[in-house]
Amino acid sequence: MNKPLRHGYTTGACAAAAAKGAALMLVRQTEVAEVTIDLPAGVSATFPLHGQRFATHEASCFVVKDAGDDPDVTNGAELHARVAFIPAPPHSSTGENGIVIEGGTGVGKATKPGLAVGPGEWAINPVPRRMIEQAVREAIHDAQFTLKDSPFTIHHSRFTTKDAPPTLHVTISIPDGELRAQKTLNARLGIVGGLSILGTTGIVRPLSAKAWTDTIDAALDVARACGCPNVVLSTGRTSELAAQHHLNRAAAPVTALPEEAFVMMGDHVAYSLQSCARRGFLQPLVACQFAKLLKIACGHENTHAAASELDLSTLQGWAGEAGLPEAITATIAPANTAREIVIAANFDPSLLELVCGHAITAAQRHAPDLRPQFLVADYDGAIAFHGRIAGL
Repeated sequence: MNKPLRHGYTTGACAAAAAKGAALMLVRQTEVAEVTIDLPAGVSATFPLHGQRFATHEASCFVVKDAGDDPDVTNGAELHARVAFIPAPPHSSTGENGIVIEGGTGVGKATKPGLAVGPGEWAINPVPRRMIEQAVREAIHDAQFTLKDSPFTIHHSRFTTKDAPPTLHVTISIPDGELRAQKTLNARLGIVGGLSILGTTGIVRPLSAKAWTDTIDAALDVARACGCPNVVLSTGRTSELAAQHHLNRAAAPVTALPEEAFVMMGDHVAYSLQSCARRGFLQPLVACQFAKLLKIACGHENTHAAASELDLSTLQGWAGEAGLPEAITATIAPANTAREIVIAANFDPSLLELVCGHAITAAQRHAPDLRPQFLVADYDGAIAFHGRIAGL
């Protein structure tokens, strides 16, 4: 019997838990071993705390992210929170409850428009930010003070005031966040210096594709906000590099596609095409190698080997109906892979045009308003074929 897969928790949930733990220690002036927070998914979760430190005016701790059985670059990362009472800085943007939330080491900053946070802001998305605020409010509730419009006293603390309300300054950091971010698409999206604090439910579902599809949506939002006239979807880095060289090598600087126009979709073909349609990119280019192209042409929504089966017999039927040369059709029946076929056919244009035509038809079943073009990459880093729809 297969063992059920474990779910995990988002960086946003871990950051909120760490912030609550630090706030509790600041309020109580004693060590706290674990905290329980409510998640947007409608359930609660308990997190053990590590590295607890507290003093009169500040406290800190961290939560180790457990992504469950989901392969996640942030699994095992330490989400640190420092909570401190500070004078409100001039012209600061505080939360409605007098809480300032900032990033520290290993948390990225946005540099491009189109993301959930604006350029120059810490990459702490709105839902995690609300979770952190809620967690800190819960921690200070028992202290019997209000952070706005009233004096307060902290139990078991020497810090008191009868004048201006305090500002709670929350700093979230990830010590190795910048290193981990190098394994993500953050830099492409315009998030520099570290990881993002993410999550809309607080829970990471094992082996889910949501993290990837969220990144696709974010990349397309950035492309639109940056004014890109079109986008190039690619199934992998090799195809993307080939497409960049092919499209920009002869283009004048004013017409060359910017970095933001290139979106790594991986195997999520149907989702990416539909996401393009929702954002008005109705003539996307799709860069891929022949095996992925054939899977797309066969109508598979996802081109991963585990999610679709390559049907070479379908290709053989298409080739026969189209009357392709015998030299090409003869290579299909005995072949074991699509790569073997296209190499044997020497990337014959008639073969590539045939499969591109079926790929366009299949793409329009996923997103009827689209008129995509396909760029087929060879195995030497170049585009072997640029399929075009009539009139484009």
